[in-house]
Amino acid sequence: MIIGIGIDLVECNRFLDWSAFKKQRIFTKKELEYADNDNANSERHLANFWAAREAFLKAIGIGFGDDISFSDVSVLHNDAGRPELQISGGAKAVLKDVAGDGARIHLSLTDQGEYCAAMVVIEAK
Repeated sequence: MIIGIGIDLVECNRFLDWSAFKKQRIFTKKELEYADNDNANSERHLANFWAAREAFLKAIGIGFGDDISFSDVSVLHNDAGRPELQISGGAKAVLKDVAGDGARIHLSLTDQGEYCAAMVVIEAK
């Protein structure tokens, strides 16, 4: 059963002027390393990671705040390169409240020109 769907669209250039400190506050070490490994497209990766966070929050119907921090939602890539969300902390607790144990999270990322987008579907068992 589908519990929630979220989508987000981000302008890639939004991250060009961000300081290293701000990026480290928002993104995980693994996300920053992944983006830095593709220096020519670093901001595009960060925009996709940001869009994924926002899409997840929309899918569960909550925003960042006291219960959920930026690092509670992050993007990893499996061995085949497929992006997957890693949920921890307050976000994991909210996800459990909304979808129960064993919820499946489907993530799709895309980019074209100046924009990056993410879609998240949360499915309960």
